Amino acid sequence: MISEPKNRISERALKVWRISGAFYSFFFLLLAGGLTTLTIIFEWPIWISAASILLFILSIYFFVVLFPSLRWKRWRYEVREQEIELQHGLFVIKRTLVPMVRVQHVDTAQGPLLRKYKLASVTVSTAATTHEIPALELSEAEEMRVSISRLARVADEDD
Repeated sequence: MISEPKNRISERALKVWRISGAFYSFFFLLLAGGLTTLTIIFEWPIWISAASILLFILSIYFFVVLFPSLRWKRWRYEVREQEIELQHGLFVIKRTLVPMVRVQHVDTAQGPLLRKYKLASVTVSTAATTHEIPALELSEAEEMRVSISRLARVADEDD
């Protein structure tokens, strides 16, 4: 079997993904609070309230602890002269090869959380799809954007 790509995304991605996971879990907190309130007001069975609180606790575990660390462990990438190889996924590992001759443009993007942690995502667009390498160090993302753009121009000129 071909070896996996060698580069990892920044370890600070874990913090960003955990904060995002906490925002997602907030929805389950509101749900648990609402169901607990309704259980008290309408004298529903207590298991409804207990189940909603358990759902909230599980959401914290999955979205803040488990999924970010699995996602970080699986995310790998490698930029070569002829292609970009990506590997990612939580339970199903997806490996993608993007030929340089298909690359149309390359972007970097930063949301508020990525900006706070000095990270950026690189987006590679082809005619059919868009591929993202998330949470790279800012300087690495800029270098990669320029490098992929240069390699794509060279690959396009060779055709």
